Amino acid sequence: MINPFRGTLLRVCTFSLCGLIPALMACYPLSAQEHRYVVVDQDASGPAGSDMMALLVFLQSPQVKLLGITVVTGDAWREEEMAHTLRLLELVGRTDVKVYPGAEYPLVRTQQETHISEQLYGRSAWLGAWSPHGHAANVIPPMPEGAPSTKPAEEDAAHFMIRMVHQYPHQVTIYAAGPLTNVALAIRIDPQFAGLAKELVVMGGSLNPQTSDQEFTDDPRHEFNFWFDPEAASITLRAPWAKIIDTTVDVSLQSKPTEQMIASWEHLDSPAARYMVKYTTHPVGSYMWDELAAAAWLDPSVITGERYVYMDVDTSRGPTYGDTLIWNDKDKPVITLQKVHAQMNVDFPKLEKKFYELLSKPAPGETNPLMPAKP
Repeated sequence: MINPFRGTLLRVCTFSLCGLIPALMACYPLSAQEHRYVVVDQDASGPAGSDMMALLVFLQSPQVKLLGITVVTGDAWREEEMAHTLRLLELVGRTDVKVYPGAEYPLVRTQQETHISEQLYGRSAWLGAWSPHGHAANVIPPMPEGAPSTKPAEEDAAHFMIRMVHQYPHQVTIYAAGPLTNVALAIRIDPQFAGLAKELVVMGGSLNPQTSDQEFTDDPRHEFNFWFDPEAASITLRAPWAKIIDTTVDVSLQSKPTEQMIASWEHLDSPAARYMVKYTTHPVGSYMWDELAAAAWLDPSVITGERYVYMDVDTSRGPTYGDTLIWNDKDKPVITLQKVHAQMNVDFPKLEKKFYELLSKPAPGETNPLMPAKP
């Protein structure tokens, strides 16, 4: 028998559900809907500069749940980098975010062998922590922004990353903007690590940069992060990630900060803006390496072109040790490799606007920022 009220009941129930769902969504915390989980692995030289600006992208965004910051030797030594990171967190009032010590040295490459290699094959433009005017690994030079009073976590970087992907399976982005030593160690310790992550975002590699910058015209496949620890980069790129996004030298060279861009931050009054304005030195003419990778992850629309290629790093000892290798489907070798979304072009005005928006407000959840107020 046909129920004459069936259509009416269905319409009533549908109407009720349509009204109920938005009401439930309105009650659900907005932050919970928007939060994106990320572990940031950084060679965090400071103060200010590309590495610290990248950290601020994550710290300033209300969309981001920053699970922790892991530190690796690269642009500077690990101990010095951790001190700058801890102090940044104090200055912007985000000491709720913990800092985890990672690798102090690459897996295989050594400082001594690198200096010998330079005599055989020519000098590299940037040696990071191994620069001739540098210092010993355990030395922390005087810090312009002041030394931190907080301490790093006791857990090491690799085990922390592993713990996070198991705690939030398929939800955590691993953002790695320094040498990939920490990530490679996590992969070797736990074969499930890469597969349990949501994705990998890296700043590294160089394909065919269009530039007059002699560093890259003379050596177009050379990029510091991959070069500093080639074995770690190769281990990382070959691991079974669901997705790999790579901010290359090619796109980074299109992101030079302008005088007008830096000047616009002087009118902002957030602790992060005051920090960048006070401690940034000679920003014009440099490139926005790591902060571009961070901002593009936050808003992929700033990237206007990419190549989808197989990628690896040359680990053979010789003049191309650490160079970026790429293939397509037709010419790739038989070994297992992963495809990478290699970013190639950027909408710089949109990127500039994104940084301004991020720096214009206090960091979400900031508590007792120590950055001095404007005079």
